[in-house]
Amino acid sequence: MSSFEVRWATPADAEVIARHRAEMFSDMGQLPQPLYTDLVQRAVSYLREAMPRAEYIGWLASPDDRPDVVIAGAGVQLRRILPRPMTRVGENRVAHGNEAIVLNVFTEKPWRRQGLAALLMRHVLEWAASADIDTLVLHASDDGRVLYEQLGFVQTNEMRYARSLRQLRLRNPKELQPP
Repeated sequence: MSSFEVRWATPADAEVIARHRAEMFSDMGQLPQPLYTDLVQRAVSYLREAMPRAEYIGWLASPDDRPDVVIAGAGVQLRRILPRPMTRVGENRVAHGNEAIVLNVFTEKPWRRQGLAALLMRHVLEWAASADIDTLVLHASDDGRVLYEQLGFVQTNEMRYARSLRQLRLRNPKELQPP
């Protein structure tokens, strides 16, 4: 069994993180090939801006004997939400609104099934505990669901609007603008 090194991602890693993101969506059948390059380019642009501001935090894994070769990664995007009740086993309080969404958990195909996603997720969980994150959420692929459940994630009641917002017809655009 191989051993691995995990390090913090930096803005210099934006291209590999963006490629992992595109490969992840491709593996799940959610990224048509004609959109691949556009997704990578937009993700690189976003990451180069968000990482220096700590809006995106990432971890990358490499084999111990090849620290220059990134074989897996995971990240979180920080988002501030309204305070809300936080009721869990052993915890009953008002959460102050620090939430992070886990993104880009991806392992290169030759390195899968060696515990890299679990290793990276332990880093994510330890960081979240130390960073005063109220809630950690993610969208699980079918392949990742078992791991996330083992780590303590549960399904919630979240829903997503499935139609195109771009195709909605506006009544009077001025009526819809905030004061």
